[in-house]
Amino acid sequence: MLEAVKIRDFRLLWTGRTVSLLGSWLLVIAIPAHVYTLTGSLLATGLTLVAEYLPPLLLGPIAGVLTDRWDRRRVMITADLFRAAAVTLMLFATAGHSLWLVYAALVAESAGAVLFRPAAQAHVPVVVGTGSGLSSANSLNAVADGTVRLVAPPLGAAIMTFAGFPVLIWIDIASYLVSAAAIAVTARGPRPAADRRSVDLAGGWKVVRDLPTARALLPLTAVFLAANASLSALLVPFGIEKPGGSEQIGLVVSALGIGFLLGAVLIRRLVDRVRPRHLLAASQFATAVAFFVLFGSTSLAVAVPAAVAIGVFGSMTLVTPQTALQRAVPNEALGRVSAVFLTAEALATLLGALAGPLLAHTVSLSAAVMAACVVTAGGALATIVLWRETPCPLSTPAPAHST
Repeated sequence: MLEAVKIRDFRLLWTGRTVSLLGSWLLVIAIPAHVYTLTGSLLATGLTLVAEYLPPLLLGPIAGVLTDRWDRRRVMITADLFRAAAVTLMLFATAGHSLWLVYAALVAESAGAVLFRPAAQAHVPVVVGTGSGLSSANSLNAVADGTVRLVAPPLGAAIMTFAGFPVLIWIDIASYLVSAAAIAVTARGPRPAADRRSVDLAGGWKVVRDLPTARALLPLTAVFLAANASLSALLVPFGIEKPGGSEQIGLVVSALGIGFLLGAVLIRRLVDRVRPRHLLAASQFATAVAFFVLFGSTSLAVAVPAAVAIGVFGSMTLVTPQTALQRAVPNEALGRVSAVFLTAEALATLLGALAGPLLAHTVSLSAAVMAACVVTAGGALATIVLWRETPCPLSTPAPAHST
């Protein structure tokens, strides 16, 4: 699992990414709480989520083009500096009439993330190669994601309570500056495209259409994330009704985080040894079963292990297609393809988060849960039917200058 850590440039990239991710997740609870404190409005609070989702939906394909036209290292540095400047706006949102600054900052910060993510995803194979170092890198990134998501939200809430909202903003600003500095001292990578004029807006969709692996994985990933989002949106209402009230749901959420971490470790051992199609299908089906058990439980004794299983297999379901894409897509087009996937994932997550509660409201919570579980299990079958794996190109080692 630690193979990628031996590469200096990956250590710097991973450190910068983890620090900036920590700064962002410290604000997950703090920003909605700050908005609610300023306004007392649930609608105003809910709009913070909309502000974060809009940029991926609107700017994703454009970000992919820029990623493949420009030096990806510079793209990531620019995105980090832009996000640091954007977050600064929140320092001036001290009353209800200045709330627009929070929304503007969230939109701008999310836009920076839309630019950063495909660049980072495309740059990692350049740094670590496409062999076992790539699966190691993706596993380490998943570990960082799981740890940050488990620790940062409650830590951010505690810092806000004892030190105040502005302190969190300064921490987030500092995290982006640290990330930019870490990336700045890495070695320059090769130019993404020899002819920039060949990198057009539709390029990502063309590669997805022409490459069997990408063409199969796009709908499979979107369907899984939509079902997962609908179930996640129902988790809090379910927790209040069944396992013991809102005070217990925190344990279930923590169990999800623990499972995510375990899955990140497990996938490192499996992704290079099991055929990706079989691994993805098994992970999807196991996630569906675990969700069914969780939402059918009436006690924490059943809910917590089920939540751990969801985290384990959910983590594997996310890392497996990411690694397969990075190995199958030519690197000069990987930024655009990654952006297409990120856009589809954002749309699927938003639709799922709306569909789950809507179905639960109009029919029943049980019907909404059953529908999402059936869709997730159906995705496993679709993976076997639709994804016809083609041999990947010969794995490339990490560049010598990066070790």
